Amino acid sequence: MSIPVGEDIGLEAHPETDQFLRLDAGRGRVQMGRAKDRLDFDQEVEDGWAIFVPAGTWHNVTNVGDETLQLYAVYAPVHHASGKIHATAADAERDEDSGGDEPASWSVQPAQQPSDEHA
Repeated sequence: MSIPVGEDIGLEAHPETDQFLRLDAGRGRVQMGRAKDRLDFDQEVEDGWAIFVPAGTWHNVTNVGDETLQLYAVYAPVHHASGKIHATAADAERDEDSGGDEPASWSVQPAQQPSDEHA
């Protein structure tokens, strides 16, 4: 994912999905919390940092640097087909194999899967 200067990934929570985010370039600010209006974790991060977002945690990453922030996400359980690379968040949303921000139909999921939440 590439995040332009001053932009962010968007405040969101995935009720049944853990996320691992790895920054490959740039500087960012990660905010997390149990409620979308109570983000009590706030940390500046940069190239080489990893961020673990437990299932159900509200989170956002904002580019606070002067260059494009680049990161990748690993979901557990999986959301996107193996080998898929999306140039933009909009491309990922349009990907019919992945169902956008919902787990792919071919992946193994918990018995009851609440939908993701976006602020």
